[in-house]
Amino acid sequence: VAVAVGAPLGALVAAIAGWRGTFYAIAGLGALSGAILWYRLPRGIIGTRLPLKRRLAAAMRPGVMPILVTTALALIGAFTVFSFIAPLAIEGAGLSPIALPGMLLAFGAGAVIGNIVGGQAADRFGATRTVAWSLALSAAMLVTFSLIPTFLPHHLAGPSLMGMMVPWGIVGWAFPPAQASRIIKLAPDAAPIVLSLNASALYLGVALGAVVGGAVLRYGAPADLGLIAAAFPVIGLGIVLAGRMFARPVAMPAE
Repeated sequence: VAVAVGAPLGALVAAIAGWRGTFYAIAGLGALSGAILWYRLPRGIIGTRLPLKRRLAAAMRPGVMPILVTTALALIGAFTVFSFIAPLAIEGAGLSPIALPGMLLAFGAGAVIGNIVGGQAADRFGATRTVAWSLALSAAMLVTFSLIPTFLPHHLAGPSLMGMMVPWGIVGWAFPPAQASRIIKLAPDAAPIVLSLNASALYLGVALGAVVGGAVLRYGAPADLGLIAAAFPVIGLGIVLAGRMFARPVAMPAE
């Protein structure tokens, strides 16, 4: 819901009231949410306290760290473009700022579909295979985000970019449920810990993606975002494929 509704709503508020208006709206909604939680949650709830040593031990289990790195890489690639979709759409593809809420809504709708499809695909075809296909297709789409404004005129680039949003959302958000399935399979007895680590890697990727995108715009153009971003899921795909290769048993010659 946050991806499908929050991002386009924020873009719509920014188009009407400026970026400060978006932050005021977020602050107001945050205060309202906090008040509702304070009023509705029962008193005396105590969470499970886990020492840092146990969290680090879970991260050091065989196979867990490559999954965390892959999660971060996938989100760095996605948010290198997503964080700066506005300059890519307006400067690169010639779209109006008022088109941004519609683009983000289309992406959010695709993300909802992808989240469902990713879980079902992981159950049917295997989580690792689903993750690999998600990374490969994400890299291809990110490259396309650079090709569209570079080679198409504005009257074609704008609609093409908008048409990419739903499939990009589907492909990109098929990744998280499949990746969560992979990490739970590695450490089922520590599922809450490894899932929290995977969520931390995800949000670290979101933050670093914004850093990478900002650096690309500082030294390049909006059309460069997709090409730079695509390198990260490609590296992640390499980690996944290497893990599968080394996990296969080596055939020993008969004596």
